[in-house]
Amino acid sequence: MRLSKLGGKEIVNLNDGGRLGVIADSDLIIDEKTGRILALLVPDRRSQFKFFGDKYEIEIPWDSIRKIGNDMLIIELDENNITAKKYTY
Repeated sequence: MRLSKLGGKEIVNLNDGGRLGVIADSDLIIDEKTGRILALLVPDRRSQFKFFGDKYEIEIPWDSIRKIGNDMLIIELDENNITAKKYTY
């Protein structure tokens, strides 16, 4: 599957049915040596306190992806493993 085909798909957690975002809003973490995708970075929509310029994202390991469908990407993550990190670019 091409990366362009992933754009616009919703990310849904299999464990709780929660919607984490849309692939179009996400970034990829890629291993520079092998070219493999390591994780998706999804903007954290749960945070209520956002400061100007701060960007918090949830890192979803690529091996947590269970199914890529026509309209959504299904992942399997425990709620305890979903933490937002601050990234600067």
